[in-house]
Amino acid sequence: MANRRKSSRAKEKDSAWQERVIQIRRVSKVVKGGKKLSFRAIVVVGNERGQVGVGVGKASDVIGAVRKGVVDAKKQVIDVPLTKSNSIPHPSNGAAVGAKVMVRPAAPGTGVIAGGAVRTVLELAGVRNILAKQLGSNNPLNNARAAINALDALRTFKEVAQERGVEIEKLYV
Repeated sequence: MANRRKSSRAKEKDSAWQERVIQIRRVSKVVKGGKKLSFRAIVVVGNERGQVGVGVGKASDVIGAVRKGVVDAKKQVIDVPLTKSNSIPHPSNGAAVGAKVMVRPAAPGTGVIAGGAVRTVLELAGVRNILAKQLGSNNPLNNARAAINALDALRTFKEVAQERGVEIEKLYV
């Protein structure tokens, strides 16, 4: 009986996470006997409450690649500080290889104004009001990683006050 309860809790915990596949690409490797085909899946995992991760999986079948991508994404989850209006605390820039992403907080009711992989990352992070722009590359993996980089650089007022050793009230002056 105890095992049954434990397993249902584990399923409940995992069901809070949402998975979205950004891209599935067929890749081939030339070997002695010819070409070996496999699949690469880029997956974003998030709980829409401030946690999100991006992962890549490669396997000989699509389902295996997605499964490996989900495992990889869960290993690389970051915490995103959200404001009361489901936005971010301040503007931020992120970069990964040739891709750059710029994110800015937006007023309530604006929605998620972003494109491609960045939009998926922001939605699964739980951000509801934001402006984002992809600069440089249009590679989905690099753009997703740049978005993660930008979100990882965000800090709350409380964190900044602790780092500086002052009270929060003195930050505004």
